Amino acid sequence: MSLNLASTDPVSALLPWLQQHPAVTAALGGLDRVSGIAEAPWPHLRVSHGPGGDLRTLTWATEPEVTLEVYGDPGGWPGQAELRRILLTCATAAAELPEAPHRTGQPVVSGVRPSGTLVWSPLVDGQPRWIMGLLVCLHP
Repeated sequence: MSLNLASTDPVSALLPWLQQHPAVTAALGGLDRVSGIAEAPWPHLRVSHGPGGDLRTLTWATEPEVTLEVYGDPGGWPGQAELRRILLTCATAAAELPEAPHRTGQPVVSGVRPSGTLVWSPLVDGQPRWIMGLLVCLHP
């Protein structure tokens, strides 16, 4: 296996893109609302490694899955429809990454597409949450 391939992390490629994307900042209501953990301020977008994807032959391009989760406030706001809109805005912003100029030292992202459907999945304490997966085609 190529060590370069092992360093192609889809979360590391998407996370800074989404943190700096103006549509994501506007949809979430401010800066510091995109990270790898579920944390305040709310609403918040969590970007993490997903359970699926396609590692192909481990020789060049892979298409691992990234999970996007948008959390509302534990008190229940914003509502389900608004959180869904926010998640779709974030997913649409992620899909723009392949058209962006390549950043030196980062993997080349050639495609971002949904891996399935959006899932409404509030936490056990009632905190609102939507989840969806994105397949990120990338290579060193």
